[in-house]
Amino acid sequence: MPESPPPRLDEIDALLLDLLQYDVGRTLHELGERVGLSPSAVQRRIARYRKDGLIAGQVAVLDPHRFGPTVLATVLVTLNQESFEHHRVFAERMRGEPQVQQCYRVAGPWDYVIVLAARSMRDCGRLGDRLFKADDNIRRYETLVAFDTIKTGLALPLPAPQSLRSQDRQP
Repeated sequence: MPESPPPRLDEIDALLLDLLQYDVGRTLHELGERVGLSPSAVQRRIARYRKDGLIAGQVAVLDPHRFGPTVLATVLVTLNQESFEHHRVFAERMRGEPQVQQCYRVAGPWDYVIVLAARSMRDCGRLGDRLFKADDNIRRYETLVAFDTIKTGLALPLPAPQSLRSQDRQP
């Protein structure tokens, strides 16, 4: 399926989307003050972003360490056999596991990078055994336990608004 072209964003769209991806809990009034629009105009833009699929969802980001001990680990996985079906089955299993925080299919010597959240080292080991060791189609996996969280986030760099792109081309 061909990739859809990037959305046409003006300066207000870029600023508003940037504000939303760092804190979606801001009020329409606060957002409007920051971008120079009325709350109802902000609400219309946000509705358009949702309709156009620019906003895929809204979540609350919890601090994992506020709920007691938490082990975060990155797992690198290589499959034995590769086919569309093998990848589909693996991806579905990762999507269905609540302790899998993120999963990426990657290029290079590994097929997948997975981020896990577990209650303890023992829980992390059992999760690894269940998800990876028990799967006959996994050739190799390596677990990297995180000692400390330096940065987390999901914010995307946004394309420059159309009017800014045209200004960049001027001598």
